[in-house]
Amino acid sequence: MTAAPPAVPTDDPDAGPATDSAAREVAGWRVLSAMAVVLVLWASAFIAIRFVGDALSPGPLALGRQLVGAAALVAVAVIRRPPWPRGRTLALIALYGVLWFAGYTLVLNLAERHLDAGTAAMLVNIAPLLVALAAGAFLHEGFPRPLMIGMLVAFVGVVIIATGGIGAHSDPLGIVLGILAAVLYALGVLVQKVALRTSDALSATWIGCVVGAAALLPFLPQAVGEVGAAPASAILAMVYLGIFPTAVAFLLWAYVLKRTPAGVTASATLAVPAIVVLLSWLLLGELPTLLGMVGGALCLIGVAISRRSSRRPRS
Repeated sequence: MTAAPPAVPTDDPDAGPATDSAAREVAGWRVLSAMAVVLVLWASAFIAIRFVGDALSPGPLALGRQLVGAAALVAVAVIRRPPWPRGRTLALIALYGVLWFAGYTLVLNLAERHLDAGTAAMLVNIAPLLVALAAGAFLHEGFPRPLMIGMLVAFVGVVIIATGGIGAHSDPLGIVLGILAAVLYALGVLVQKVALRTSDALSATWIGCVVGAAALLPFLPQAVGEVGAAPASAILAMVYLGIFPTAVAFLLWAYVLKRTPAGVTASATLAVPAIVVLLSWLLLGELPTLLGMVGGALCLIGVAISRRSSRRPRS
């Protein structure tokens, strides 16, 4: 009897790892693209809030923005039908909605009554430092050297932008409000990161936005009167804030935050002041100074350094 020849494997042993590597690369580019859109949209929010000026008070502007954002997100949720979170996850999403969608938005509007857009952006971007420190200590993300070095470089750029003079209008109350906005921002990110462990991005975003809008409802009577008397340009700016920096940007932010460490994700927002400088130049006619351009370059370099930590394979 002739022995049967040994079986020849039909699967390429390298196909699996190669496929996994390609999938990870595509996913990585999706995350980076989503983050880039978030940065531009959030930077534009500083410009839009300043553009509205005195046409709408901080409270009505915050409420209008969240109502528009909530309507857009609920429409998406009706189509996509994401799972409804329960118990502790739902409570965390509600808390994040109050802290970020309501509290941060309102305080930022108040701050920009006393600060120019660039200084407000600088103060708000203390938040990534707070997030990185808290996430390293309490969420066990650690303190990767590239992240710490990158954040230091970017924050130096933020300070240079602020001192470089993209606007001189500031006062002590505005500085206090800007720091308070940064604290609310940081707390919102940390609570959201924990909630996203057991919730999908769409559920966390639309529910959080609805809760934020509900928390701002005491401003409804004032908003009705002011919106009726406001110019069309201010109304359009409010609608823009609701659809793009709120609905679109926060949904993409949740997508990114669910897939990357909180400290690394927050560090990317240190590029926002650099984008604010550019948008202020293009849309408000505020020419960036030499220090502003140097600071913007440092922000972008720092973000690039900090992102290296997320690409290193873990043992």
